[in-house]
Amino acid sequence: MTSETADILVVGAGHAGVQMALTMVKTGDTRSILIVGAEPHLPYERPPLTKRLLYRAADPEPALLRSPDYWSRSPVRLMLGERVVTVDARAKTVTTSAGTSISYGTLVWAAGGTATLPRFPGHGLSGVHSIRGHDDLVALRRRLPQASHITVVGAGFIGLETASALRVLGIAVTVIEAAARPLNRVTSPIVSDYFSDLHRAHDVDLRLGTGVAEFLGADGVLTAVRLDDGTVVRTDAVIVGVGMTPVVAPVIEAGAKGDDGGLDVDERCRTSLTDVYAIGDCARQVSPWSSGVGARRVESVHNAGQQAAAVVGSLRGEAVSRSAPPRFWSEQHGQELKTVGLWDPADETVLRGRPASGSFSVVYLRAGRMVALDAVNRPRDYARAQSLIASGWNPDDLDAFADSTVDLPRL
Repeated sequence: MTSETADILVVGAGHAGVQMALTMVKTGDTRSILIVGAEPHLPYERPPLTKRLLYRAADPEPALLRSPDYWSRSPVRLMLGERVVTVDARAKTVTTSAGTSISYGTLVWAAGGTATLPRFPGHGLSGVHSIRGHDDLVALRRRLPQASHITVVGAGFIGLETASALRVLGIAVTVIEAAARPLNRVTSPIVSDYFSDLHRAHDVDLRLGTGVAEFLGADGVLTAVRLDDGTVVRTDAVIVGVGMTPVVAPVIEAGAKGDDGGLDVDERCRTSLTDVYAIGDCARQVSPWSSGVGARRVESVHNAGQQAAAVVGSLRGEAVSRSAPPRFWSEQHGQELKTVGLWDPADETVLRGRPASGSFSVVYLRAGRMVALDAVNRPRDYARAQSLIASGWNPDDLDAFADSTVDLPRL
């Protein structure tokens, strides 16, 4: 068994872990940092996987967070293609899938998650895909030249962005969603309806309120999907986009509070284990931007960056700075949805503009205060909303507030 030592061990080479490590270096901190990543690739961005990279190249290269030259010069060491499989919080050691033992002073768990793959009958057939990592994208891209029809399971961001990219390639798409509307977990019916109409206008067969019963195939290869209403959809491939499952088992087994839904962390992203932090998609935290919801995972690059900054501040003995409202964005059929804040639960909504115009915003209020905004092709509203939500702004004239010809105020 080989062994390594690091003052700060980062498990996960996604945005959260890499941002945390790079920020430590930028501050002049001289502690040794080792990043262990499960994939063999240099750290890369994930959002482009379901956007431009899906249709712009046959075998697209990852959108790297830093160049190879940067890593060759960086004091941050990379150990790629290895997973951490056990954590001993008392001994402050971890063991990797290759049998390497690593001793650490501080452990930052930023392992993210894996694509959730419901075990429908036939889930192991060739032709059933997910898009969570770059290798998933490459495998799917290699199937596309022979595909005339693809079924997407799930009408969240990943599913709808994937459907949009496939239509650019001229592939027929059916989207299956068990809920009554798309994006039902992340936005209001107004925005859901807009994107339903948008996808159908681009000839996406969007089927709502129905689920998958089984995947059908012949000789180990997918040929169709049977829905729970008995309908059979003939298809050349399936892309499952129904969420992610946090990679947390080694830390939970070491005694950290949490479950398979995430690791529980405080405002500094500390877990219940001494000198063990968790950030990014696998961390569950009480957000100051939601009310009465409790701890939740917020899956976004923006949140990953803020949590990375919180860990850096904690390790450097600095006060925790107030976080900014979460931000999200999506591209679908050339339309841009940008969100700031957490819309649910909201008790009042204000519509600015008309969805039929293709440019509008939906403002969400809780107890009279602005808590979130969805901007569809309205970048000015999105930009102004960030400071309004951060300040807890309380609009006193909702009729004037709804007038889309009047800019949101500056704060």
